[in-house]
Amino acid sequence: MIAVIIPAHNEADALPRCLGAVQLAARAAEGAGHRVEILVVLDRCDDDSARIAAAHGVGTLEVNVRNVGQARRAGAALMLERGAHWLACTDADSCVPPDWLLCQLDFAADAVCGTVHVEQWQPEQNAAFQALYLSRYQAREDHRHIHGANLGICARAYQRVGGFPPLALNEDVELVNALMASGAHIVWTARNSVSTSSRLDSRARGGFGDYLKSL
Repeated sequence: MIAVIIPAHNEADALPRCLGAVQLAARAAEGAGHRVEILVVLDRCDDDSARIAAAHGVGTLEVNVRNVGQARRAGAALMLERGAHWLACTDADSCVPPDWLLCQLDFAADAVCGTVHVEQWQPEQNAAFQALYLSRYQAREDHRHIHGANLGICARAYQRVGGFPPLALNEDVELVNALMASGAHIVWTARNSVSTSSRLDSRARGGFGDYLKSL
């Protein structure tokens, strides 16, 4: 089984588009004979995120930690118990492409680190700002970006290194660093780029939104 894990803290505005895109990717994988389960990890949500997830017919797990590393870790643990052999991770403010899951599996790797791109910039993020961002981003094969919004991991490799560390920031980076140290086969690709938000009020301090602020 392929598990898609999506941590969410008050993401009612973005979640419908995220889940619609993930379900398209899931249907493509199911059409190729795979079983896919989608799990939204509701981390201290007091908005309509739970209702939206239920309306889309996906699984949910409620946690009260306000910590993305712990949320991803809890979601992965539950899906491993259900028999997941591949863990695909994205974020609630992101939209994956239709071939996202099939692309990850086609590499036959221990982990696949994909890129992200922004389709809709904020009004204050003018052309000069966008050019600066793009000049510092490696949207190519063999890049070295690590995004929780576009990450896939083989269950055995994940368990071998102890899984996501329970960190509020860089849990994805630390997991991939541990995989590299273990000798895992990691693919760094731009083939399955995920669209993500350019909002500056990011849910995780020090995350992508704060990086954009720093520019």
